[in-house]
Amino acid sequence: MPVIAMTQEMGSLAKDVALKLAEASGLAVMRHEVLENVAGKMHVPGSLISRLREGKAGFVERLSTDTERVAVYTEQELYALAARGDIVLRGWGATALLRAVPHVVTVRITRAFDKRVDWLMEHLGTDDRSFAEAEVRRSDNAHASRMNALYGVTWGDPVLYDMVLNTDRVSVESAVAAIRQMVERPEFQETDASRAMLADLSLCADVRAALKDDESTRDVRIDMQCRAGSVALRGIVLNEREKSEVERVAAAVPGVTGVDNQLRLMVTNRRFASTDAKL
Repeated sequence: MPVIAMTQEMGSLAKDVALKLAEASGLAVMRHEVLENVAGKMHVPGSLISRLREGKAGFVERLSTDTERVAVYTEQELYALAARGDIVLRGWGATALLRAVPHVVTVRITRAFDKRVDWLMEHLGTDDRSFAEAEVRRSDNAHASRMNALYGVTWGDPVLYDMVLNTDRVSVESAVAAIRQMVERPEFQETDASRAMLADLSLCADVRAALKDDESTRDVRIDMQCRAGSVALRGIVLNEREKSEVERVAAAVPGVTGVDNQLRLMVTNRRFASTDAKL
């Protein structure tokens, strides 16, 4: 079940490549599922999620939106889509999230800046080149900032991708052919081990989303590792109640068969635990 994760770079023709690739290979292509599902879970308009992703959100919108929840729900949606297989995932950090899974092919589609500006001007029906240049730069900066903040990677670093295709030199049809050929290579065939890795990542994403959904654990920040239904929780929590609440929420997630609660309690420094009588 092929899974191809692609970048979303304004004016790069990545959308054209994704659609033709899906058509040629009989794959589904991610369209608006992530946007709609994340917005639904956040109980906010989809347009707000779009503005946040594109760097267009205003100061008040950025301040009032829990961007950590957006990231957690996005990961949950992407892992769930990838686990189904037979899909092309474009944008939303899919290349960074899924690059560790052996059977996922990660692809960057890019193009010269000037050509991307030309594309946007034609797309918008404008002759204002300065405006188009500013829009492309804003989009690039938003993507770079988000990828670095969420995944600690430099957007555009070729090491992050299995393939980098320049649509200045390679046609959409040739790009599709190259990706299809790569998907067929032995290195990218799905195995029991790669399928299990993706299932584990998906389960951890479900647990993180459940913790965000529950008011008693919404602000907890911990690490976890999932393996074949077992979830190991690691990190520091405030007290025993918070520790037990995290375990309760994690255990209730569908697919979780056991919870190894290794959470530790925060230690209060004695100097601040009591009041000095001399003060």
